[in-house]
Amino acid sequence: MTLQAIKYSRGKLEILDQLRLPHEKVYIDIGTTQDAWIAIKSMQVRGAPAIALVAALSIAVDIMHLSGEELQALTAQQFAATINRHLRHLVNSRPTAVNLADAAAKLKVVVDTAANESNADSRTVMTAYIQTAERMLIDDVQDNERIGKHGADWLLQHTASNSSGSQVVQLFVTLTLSLLRDISSSLATAGYGTALGVIRSLHSSKSLHHVYYTETRPYNQGARLTGFELIYDGIPATLITDSMAAALMKTKGHSENIIGVIVGADRVAANGDTANKIGTYALAVLAKYHGIKFLVAAPRTTIDMTTKSGADIVIEERPEMEVVNIKGPVVQINPFTRAKEIVEGSTAEISIAASNICAWNPAFDVTPAQLIDGIVTEQGVVEKDDHGRFQWDKVFHVDLPDQAPAVGEAKRIDMLPDGITLQVPVSDQLTSSENNSILDRR
Repeated sequence: MTLQAIKYSRGKLEILDQLRLPHEKVYIDIGTTQDAWIAIKSMQVRGAPAIALVAALSIAVDIMHLSGEELQALTAQQFAATINRHLRHLVNSRPTAVNLADAAAKLKVVVDTAANESNADSRTVMTAYIQTAERMLIDDVQDNERIGKHGADWLLQHTASNSSGSQVVQLFVTLTLSLLRDISSSLATAGYGTALGVIRSLHSSKSLHHVYYTETRPYNQGARLTGFELIYDGIPATLITDSMAAALMKTKGHSENIIGVIVGADRVAANGDTANKIGTYALAVLAKYHGIKFLVAAPRTTIDMTTKSGADIVIEERPEMEVVNIKGPVVQINPFTRAKEIVEGSTAEISIAASNICAWNPAFDVTPAQLIDGIVTEQGVVEKDDHGRFQWDKVFHVDLPDQAPAVGEAKRIDMLPDGITLQVPVSDQLTSSENNSILDRR
């Protein structure tokens, strides 16, 4: 069963608190948009796709808690304006994550369109918003699974031709994949993951021998989160520090057939420049030098065609204390077994740097398109032409399925992983409870 970062049913949203992983698995309630803003800003939830979904669904939950009287007191346009104000507030929580801004823009169109319909009222606006936010949740899981398959197929095809005559069947035995850097995993999406989705796809087809992944300083998402998921899924893996990547590629790249570096993305510019967790750029440089494929896994919502290049991407800078301090549970030695044991319920924050030293802490860096071999999306892998430009037509000019049920249409979705089913009722079954949280914050 894939680890769930987001649990949602109509009127209720829970997220896995990623600050408490890997030692505690705790879900927290997100009942309001402010709860979501805090969770996103504090990195209780991370990953561009998951951030967008939590933001969108938090408003869906919030407006479900309005009473009938409160809804009737607002016109459709007033209610749409309230929703749009909260969308703008949530976008400010993580400015680099383009999926969040993309989701907010799409939801704004939905509520504005619903509000301008003839005979529209606040309830029809609420219905349109909730159905669209729920559709985003379903689409995320399906898109991740497609990304996983496309990425796995691409890696096998491209490494087979570079294996001195080896056939693909021999790669199934010897394939060692990959160096992972703050990958977009199921914890960073609604489920399955993007970069980790590629790993899961290879693992399920028995094409994967081993994974190396970096700790991802300074927040240690790799050590804490990627490792937790790899163990959870039973995928053989080895943790390395960020500074070991070059040595690993040089000493083990050929002997262990390390064939790829796979990363996620928070924003991909129109020219292919990619913003991802700090340290990704360094891995891309190393991969290019050592002749190892560098693959970005990202849904189309992460590709920002309005941003010309990486120079236009705003890079979030986080507090210095995340670099100079480190937090985790207390470890003690069992006097009888001499094994290391975690003291249950303990947490300590310690200093790892000289007192009063300054620290620079950009959350992301930008990898130039020249260093990227392919960008895998739910519609396939985008590669560069002979002039070094990524060809986006392959993934943007396609026939898309219907994105949302029509208002009033009963829609049952049975395509979530591991038997999870989301029941989306007909619009006239939408109900509200006595909680005026979103209107209190107008």
